[in-house]
Amino acid sequence: MSSKKDLMLGVFIVAAGVVILLGKLGVFGFLGRTLWPLLLLIPGLLLHVLYFGRRISAAVLIPAGILTVYGILFLICSIWGWDLMGTMWPILILGIAVGLYEYYLYETPRPQFVLPIALGLAFLSLLIIFFTWLYTGALYILAIVLIAVGVWLIYGRRRPKGGKWNW
Repeated sequence: MSSKKDLMLGVFIVAAGVVILLGKLGVFGFLGRTLWPLLLLIPGLLLHVLYFGRRISAAVLIPAGILTVYGILFLICSIWGWDLMGTMWPILILGIAVGLYEYYLYETPRPQFVLPIALGLAFLSLLIIFFTWLYTGALYILAIVLIAVGVWLIYGRRRPKGGKWNW
């Protein structure tokens, strides 16, 4: 009996030492600074699981969608830098639209007033994202893609003899 207690005490002491060592090395600080958005993402996903497991009503899909989108957005920003939020902030509006749209899809009878609000918020969000990206490097990428498509249309396609644009 004493050997089991000694074994458990030894395991506890080793675990405490590992936790202290990892804390002094900054592992927990890094994880806390980087992975805190999981505190939003996990409850959002859990609410989805609870709904699709038929445990709760469709109304929880509104906060579930919002939490999931916000958790993903904040996780991306915490990993790749918070400067991204300067161009990705309209996704906060999109999160509300996703929650409302999920509610509209799965609530019976379907609430008719929710769909126009969800689509309007989604359109507004995507419009703001588009105009926000016009002032960043995304405009250069769009220009390069348009040039490449135009060059491909002019030179890249094989035209049959006697075709419409036969020069």
